[in-house]
Amino acid sequence: MENQFEMMGLPKHLITALSKQGITEPTPIQTHAIPLAMEGRDVMGLAQTGTGKTMAFGLPLVAQLMEIGRKPAEKMVRGLVLAPTRELAKQISDSLIELVRGTPMRVNLVVGGQSLNAQATKLARGTDILVATPGRLLDLLERRALRLDGTTFLVLDEADQMLDLGFIHALRKISGMVAKERQTMLFSATMPKQMEEIAGAFLNNPRRVQVNPPGKAADKIEQEVHFVAKAAKTGLLIELLDKHRDELALVFGRTKHGCEKLMKQLDKAGYAAASIHGNKSQGQRQRALEAFRRGETRVLVATDVAARGLDIPDVKHVYNYELPNVAENYVHRIGRTARAGRDGCAIAFCAPDEMGELRDIEKVMKIKIPVASGRPWEAMDAPATPKGGRGRGRGGKPGGGRPGGSNAGRPGGGAGRSGGGAGKPGGARRRSGGGGGRSKAQASA
Repeated sequence: MENQFEMMGLPKHLITALSKQGITEPTPIQTHAIPLAMEGRDVMGLAQTGTGKTMAFGLPLVAQLMEIGRKPAEKMVRGLVLAPTRELAKQISDSLIELVRGTPMRVNLVVGGQSLNAQATKLARGTDILVATPGRLLDLLERRALRLDGTTFLVLDEADQMLDLGFIHALRKISGMVAKERQTMLFSATMPKQMEEIAGAFLNNPRRVQVNPPGKAADKIEQEVHFVAKAAKTGLLIELLDKHRDELALVFGRTKHGCEKLMKQLDKAGYAAASIHGNKSQGQRQRALEAFRRGETRVLVATDVAARGLDIPDVKHVYNYELPNVAENYVHRIGRTARAGRDGCAIAFCAPDEMGELRDIEKVMKIKIPVASGRPWEAMDAPATPKGGRGRGRGGKPGGGRPGGSNAGRPGGGAGRSGGGAGKPGGARRRSGGGGGRSKAQASA
């Protein structure tokens, strides 16, 4: 039986490179996008994370550049791949390097957090494929370290996140520098309104490829939500992590400071934990990712910097310790598990002030996330008599019993006066400092 990649017109070298990586059959996005790209058409690909988008543009890009058969001129870039984050750019670069191994083709990577002079030196010899983040690329263009007038292949990966991160003006500027006669491929997991503007500016009569509706998560991700007071989140996280200490877990928070603080708390609780966020240098972020990939670190705490571009098939659990402000980012976060055909679990924590975010997420995904413990905070306003619970606060409203424990699912399940005040949720775990007065978990919220 003929190899499906061969039927797409890919050269033998790439078929061999794929076989060495154990890739023998294309994913749906690859099946649809590669033949169109090989014909030289502009492509707009819409697919969830973890579906093989890198190869969907990488294979036809390398295949067409291999046909040129000569080295690029000094400072020239033949193919440009733009990505929103350093981690994603590194992942793309690593994948493309494997495809060109054994050929004269050069793949270069330019991202922030590294020496501009060193990057400029590499670019001086000419580049077949450059993978870059928009900001660092503009820095190098201002130094005249490279030329884009001969760039006839352009790829925008995770274009929606580039919009979220405010790269719209950078993208417009770069678009005006690359060759007008070019092939452009744009890939995105979601399709915000502004994407139509980007598509109109960058693409010429594109063919649209969509293998999953925007906002749809991978089928093998089991999702659940815990309604938990903000002060009790750390205790609940530790309790749940205890159940799978030997498996990799990725924990998402909103802020750099909060993620660093949570990582230190987990470290004190005996977990091999690390963190990646915007305050870390590129070297620190890369070392943390590699330790997580090897299993030396079991828990990685991250801001949305890792929601895309982190491709570690062994991640079994993704925790949304804090729900994202942008609903679509939830899809990208949980897409870090159930990769390469595996299954995974996505656990969300929802505090009272996060109900709006939860509603937005469920609207985007067109599902109701199953409740694992607690009751929706909107329902807390209604009078209720918890079964067997003793935890009413002084004001007569249910206290915030710890979801996930022996009283899971019973808002009044805290002990005694754990409600803490007039109707305020409380009840942090004792192992996190819970007890009388203000706990460590509350102090870290």
